[in-house]
Amino acid sequence: MNTLLSIEKRNAVLLKMAVLLEQERNNIITINKADLEAYEGNDISMYDRLKVDDTKVDEMIASVTHLASQEDPVGVERFSFKHDNGMQVYNKTASFGTVLIIYESRPDVTVEAAGIAFKSGNKILLKGGKESLKSNLKIVALWHQALKENEASTDWVEYLQFNRIETQAFLEKPTQKVDLIVPRGGERLIAFVKQHATCPVIISGRGNNFVYVHPEADQQIALNLIVNGKTAKISACNAIDKVIIDKDLPNKKDFIESLISKLKAFNVEILGDEIICEFDEVSSIASDDVWFEEFLDYKIAIGEVTSNEEAIAMINKYSGGHSSVIVTTNEAEAKLFMENVDTAAVYHNASSRFTDGGQLGLGGELAISTDKLHQRGPIGLKHLVTNKWYVHGNGQTR
Repeated sequence: MNTLLSIEKRNAVLLKMAVLLEQERNNIITINKADLEAYEGNDISMYDRLKVDDTKVDEMIASVTHLASQEDPVGVERFSFKHDNGMQVYNKTASFGTVLIIYESRPDVTVEAAGIAFKSGNKILLKGGKESLKSNLKIVALWHQALKENEASTDWVEYLQFNRIETQAFLEKPTQKVDLIVPRGGERLIAFVKQHATCPVIISGRGNNFVYVHPEADQQIALNLIVNGKTAKISACNAIDKVIIDKDLPNKKDFIESLISKLKAFNVEILGDEIICEFDEVSSIASDDVWFEEFLDYKIAIGEVTSNEEAIAMINKYSGGHSSVIVTTNEAEAKLFMENVDTAAVYHNASSRFTDGGQLGLGGELAISTDKLHQRGPIGLKHLVTNKWYVHGNGQTR
């Protein structure tokens, strides 16, 4: 077991990593091009997540720099109690120990997620996808350089170059102690990890996010939020996949036609229920299963509901528990929606695209959890800790 590094040393490693990422910027991008050229799949969202350009490198640098500026999440007092017998009791945050991150196609995770886990005092095991191997190995080499230059063991960041069979074997019988597993990727990856893991798993679940357009919606806001949520980044788990429009929306026909034309400008495939599919350029929703689907594509499903209550029920049945949006000028209706929709993030007149650790003030995130234990939504630095009881006595017995 690695002895907890001082906060000064952890920060120094993160800042050195920022310097190295800048120095090696062009090499990282060149190596990433080899991964992109070797990618044989036809999943556009996978390709989008695999790509590293100058903007991505800037984000990596910003992520580790910001992490270095944040307070130490370890050893924070959460509770204290003076026992009648004189014992002093504290509850403080503690690192998990070893965190395994399993992810697909995103070299930026090798920086951001590893950085969050490292800053919170954990050893990190990284299991990336084969499609990003060259990029990941380059970034891990930089982690090792940053650790060595600060006289810290390279064991703190370890890359597991495993195939699927080796990964399954490791999940079922780890060859070293693993305290927490965080899978970041599609539903298949998450199901695979859940099935085989023998230690706690934080589920970074599917999106399939909904926008409900209430009768008292500002319709221009509704159009902007839907188009932004659908088209800004189709590979994101905070993208919009479903729109439900209240049957009592004023000038409903004009609104729907305007929405269709704005989405079509981005070549979005539009599916509709029996009411919406009567409009031009809308295909019929083949089965109710479509409402469960996360598209990760230029594709959207639109339907009609009769009330806020029906919208809430529909979201709670079909969504991934990630993010949901109500567009309305009625505060009471927004409150009803926000309190009763069972998603990690709920929005009133704002885009679901903000469900992101950086955007919600956490600096960055390890994952966006759709679990309710032990943290829901973006998991930032402060959340990647467990806790420990510290009890000080002078011979008390019970």
